[in-house]
Amino acid sequence: MIKISHNFDAGNIEVVTAENSGNIRLRIRKDHQSDFYQWFCFRLTGGRGQLCAMTIENAAGAAYPEGWTDYQACASYDREHWFRVSTVFHDGEITLQHIPESDSIYYAYFAPYSMERHHSLVSQAAADEKVRLQVIGETLDGQDIDLLTIGDMAVGKKVIWIIARQHPGETMAEWLVEGLLERLLDDEDALSHSLLNKAVFYVVPNMNPDGSRRGHLRTNACGANLNREWQNPSLEHSPEVFHVRGKMDETGIDLVLDVHGDETLPHNFIACFEGITDPDMARLDLAYGYQRQLMQANPDFQMTQGYPKEASGTANMTIGTNQLAQRFQAVAMTLEMPFKDTLENPDSEHGWSPERCRKLGRSNLDALASIIDRL
Repeated sequence: MIKISHNFDAGNIEVVTAENSGNIRLRIRKDHQSDFYQWFCFRLTGGRGQLCAMTIENAAGAAYPEGWTDYQACASYDREHWFRVSTVFHDGEITLQHIPESDSIYYAYFAPYSMERHHSLVSQAAADEKVRLQVIGETLDGQDIDLLTIGDMAVGKKVIWIIARQHPGETMAEWLVEGLLERLLDDEDALSHSLLNKAVFYVVPNMNPDGSRRGHLRTNACGANLNREWQNPSLEHSPEVFHVRGKMDETGIDLVLDVHGDETLPHNFIACFEGITDPDMARLDLAYGYQRQLMQANPDFQMTQGYPKEASGTANMTIGTNQLAQRFQAVAMTLEMPFKDTLENPDSEHGWSPERCRKLGRSNLDALASIIDRL
């Protein structure tokens, strides 16, 4: 008997019909108190050896319908190893076609990064003597907002902030942070040791725990898009940004990396702060130098494709990168990764994957090392 389940951490789907494997009809549930939707994650049981055709009927109304073009869904039997399955976008619907080898298989928009894995990541990092864990506030659902401080706060050290998953469905962001933390806390990595002699790191691996657990694409528990809350955050609407920005006001910032995923562009790229009023050109040059070094360190990163650069004075100041660049005169960057595969280095089996995210996270330390003395 075919069954579709979604009542678990990050699960999101609505079942229209699942009477037989060849005609499973589904819909994606909207974020709570929001019209955003695109993230899906569900388990199929009872389909071993059968051709399962799973059609998502409301794909055309998703937040980024152009994101379905050339997209292939993710699947996993053990929730560790994820691979891509045949996915077709036609007449406003996407259809996943796959013959499961087991009676239990998960399908998702991208490899999920569950809150349980988040807690494991934070606990493992906090066990390192170089790390201090602080809960700087709570979300609307009462979850902890975790901040990892790595290195000592000696006078003269650079202040580096790394935040991820303002948009909870962009799970690749926390996969990247996992890889970055693994390298930064590696006592045998000479580059990481050098960076910790020069800088203190403040890392928020998950800015949006509520949206993550609820299976949202883009918003928190009350439907707020956190990356439009940086100008005037509030405890009632966006406590996640309120508490993080408050801590940033205490520490100051030399460089901040805000990690995201992009639904439509099949590239890894960085967006900067050209659009703020009178941007500091020396700091923009440092951001561009960071990108050039990242491209050398990891061929999965490129600088040709990305968002158009904005004219000075035209930036949306509610967006984190713009607000933080202006507020702190910081080198502020938004790192975007694809939900699809990359055009530069396609992988037909895995597409853009958790392992490639982790490796890109590690490479970001090479990029930082190349400019840290000039921050």
